[in-house]
Amino acid sequence: MKQDILNRYIFEEYNLRGELVQLQQSYQEIIEQKNYPTPVKSLIGEMLAATCLLTATLKFEGDITVQLQGDGPLAVIAVSGTDQQAMRATARYEGDIKDGASFSELVGTGHIVITITPTQGERYQGIVNIDPKGVAASIESYFQQSEQLNTRLWLYTGMLEGKAYASGLFLQALPAQTESDDESFELIATLSETTTAQESFELDAEQLLFRLYHEHKVRLYEPQQVSFKCSCSKERCETALQNIDRKELLEICHERGHISMHCDYCGHDYQFTENDIENIFTRNLSTNPAKIH
Repeated sequence: MKQDILNRYIFEEYNLRGELVQLQQSYQEIIEQKNYPTPVKSLIGEMLAATCLLTATLKFEGDITVQLQGDGPLAVIAVSGTDQQAMRATARYEGDIKDGASFSELVGTGHIVITITPTQGERYQGIVNIDPKGVAASIESYFQQSEQLNTRLWLYTGMLEGKAYASGLFLQALPAQTESDDESFELIATLSETTTAQESFELDAEQLLFRLYHEHKVRLYEPQQVSFKCSCSKERCETALQNIDRKELLEICHERGHISMHCDYCGHDYQFTENDIENIFTRNLSTNPAKIH
C-alpha cells in the first residue's frame, strides 16, 4: 500500500462517487505528539480519516475543521485539514481511560462541529449531535441533514507490524437521484461493507477497489498525498498578541520573564520577552499609525 494517500473515484454505471483514504505516517506523527491512551488514539485516527474524506469534498481552496465535543472523559478531538490534505489533530481528555472503553463511555453526549472556511467567501458551520454508534454514523447524519444525499462512511484504525494505521471509505449519491439510483446505492454500500480493516491497511487503492467492485465500472482519479502539517507560526502568535493590551502583556513578562504560547497540535512552544512585545507593538504602530494601544 502507498501510505498517506487519498483516492477519489466514481461509478460510471451509477450516480455515485467514492473516496478512499489510507494513512500511516501522518497518523503516527499526530499521535506521537502526546501520550494518548489507546482508545483516544483510535478515535483520533477515525476523526483524522473522516476529516480527510470531508476535505476531499471541497470544491474550492480552503480548509475544514472537525471538532468532536462531548461531556465524557474525552472532552474534545479537533482535526483540521486543507484542500491540499495538510492535516493536524489534537485531543483533550481527563482522568484515566481504560483500554477497551466504548465510544459512548469516552465521549458521553455532545455534538460534532464542522467548520468550512474558504480562502475566499463566507465561512460555514454545521453542527450535528453525536450518534452513540460512533464517528462514522455521526458524519452520515451530518450529510443527511445538510445535503440530504445518501451517504455512507466506514472508518478503521489499528496496528499492523508495529505501526499505527487509519483508513476510511466514503460513498455518496450524486444529486438528482431516482428510485433505481437508490437501489444502486444500496448495492454498492453492501459491497463496501465487506471491507476489513486489514485489507484497507495492506492493499493499495487499485487492489482494494477491484476486490470490492470488480463487477462494476470504476473510474479512479489521480491520488492526492496526505501529510501532517501544522499551520502554527511565530507570526500567527504575534498577531494574536496584538489583540491583547500591551501593558498587560508587559506585566506578565515582568512577573514570569516571558510569555509562552503552546500549540496543542504539534507541541511547539513560542516564547516572547519584553523586548519582543515592544517590537511587536512598535511594528504594528508603524503599519497602523491610527491604532491606539
